[in-house]
Amino acid sequence: MSQTTRLMVVFVLIIVVAVSLVGYGTYAYGRKVGYDSGYQKAQSDVKAQQEALAKKATEEAAKAANPFKAADNPLQNVADPLEKTKNILNPFQ
Repeated sequence: MSQTTRLMVVFVLIIVVAVSLVGYGTYAYGRKVGYDSGYQKAQSDVKAQQEALAKKATEEAAKAANPFKAADNPLQNVADPLEKTKNILNPFQ
């Protein structure tokens, strides 16, 4: 092999190694910045959603178990038995 051929082979090998290192560095940086940070963000989002659902369920359970809450009037639709008497005895109507 001549010296120029050896020089070309060494030069091509250096370029291949350099391109491989740059490619791997780009992959590692992209994984760190993209995938890992996205995964962490997704985990925090899921945790926040679970906490919100737990808080909502707790509040609903507390409301359901509260015996002093303002309920609808059970006699709201019952006719007033004295309405007819009031109408008869009221002279200003």
